Amino acid sequence: MPLQVGIVGLPNAGKSTLFNALTRAHVAVAPYPFTTIEPHIGVASVPDARLDALAQLIKPSKVVSATVQFADIAGLVRGAHRGEGLGNQFLAAIREMDALAMVLRCFEDPDVPHVTENLDPIADLEVLDLELALADLATVERRIERTKSAAKSNPKAYEWELTTLAQLRDHLGRGQPARTFVSVPSAGHAAKAEGGGEDAVRALLHELFLLTYKPRLLVANVGEDTLPDGGPLAARVLDAAAREGSQAVVLCAECEAALAEWPPEEAAAYRAELGLREPGLDRLVQASYRLLDLITFFTVTGGEVVRAWTLRRGLTAWHAAGQVHSDIQRGFVRADVIRWDELLAAGSLAHARETGRLRSEGRDYVVQDGDVIHVHFVA
Repeated sequence: MPLQVGIVGLPNAGKSTLFNALTRAHVAVAPYPFTTIEPHIGVASVPDARLDALAQLIKPSKVVSATVQFADIAGLVRGAHRGEGLGNQFLAAIREMDALAMVLRCFEDPDVPHVTENLDPIADLEVLDLELALADLATVERRIERTKSAAKSNPKAYEWELTTLAQLRDHLGRGQPARTFVSVPSAGHAAKAEGGGEDAVRALLHELFLLTYKPRLLVANVGEDTLPDGGPLAARVLDAAAREGSQAVVLCAECEAALAEWPPEEAAAYRAELGLREPGLDRLVQASYRLLDLITFFTVTGGEVVRAWTLRRGLTAWHAAGQVHSDIQRGFVRADVIRWDELLAAGSLAHARETGRLRSEGRDYVVQDGDVIHVHFVA
């Protein structure tokens, strides 16, 4: 299943505008809350100069980029965990995401009302965080009740889980996200208890599908007149990201959506006038890619297709084969591997093979970012 990044924020923060720019889709955008009810799904290509260089060398008939799937999720409001503003429906959609892009409004526009009296991206982030934490708190409390029922027949078997869930409930109740739970002293104590361990704590958090356990990045959506740095409001978002150890991207969603429709040369020239070295969308997609701890490997199929594939960091050639096709994974024999830059230096796969640069690896080989892989298999 494709990995998904949910675009989350308060109403009128620019989520749908950003989604349009990312996917060049045509999703309704309007200056009133809840324009988006059902989440819209779109796919964005991952810009990669290595793929472009390989395509120039191979000159294939088709080039296929790696992708990240984005979901435009309707705006959350205060009280969403209680169902305010269709909150339950929106929170359920967020649970399905692998990561979250938190869009924070950092632009002034009298024609697009903000949901609060004052424009404050950090206050908006606090509202989002609180709603997600309260939704998680309700999830944990329900799990505690179910576990207590199961423990009646065998209390010892559920002692560690109940202890850990109680500590997690207290952690969330203090407004702390689940992603910081393992590092707190109480969780460390629970991890040392019989039947536990840090891996067990992480497994429990993953099993609960907690919203505040998901990796996230902060997106400062600024006005065009404040580019390239975004001004003081964006600076506050960058500071918040640095404090929590997450990533942040500054961009103007409205500007990016407009430039997505321009000829590439004209768009590049205008970005240069604004002081932007690359599209903000490229930085967002690349940040999402890093956020999910993904790497890219490449395949060259008969000189006809050069393709970039997505893989979790630390996975093997056997897993990479499965990304290409389940039949190839099932019949895996070995993989021919060469780094992309070594292939460029060799000039061709044939010459790389002749000079010994193309090496043979088994199914347990850990794929490296930038590998070019050809899998041998039996049908």
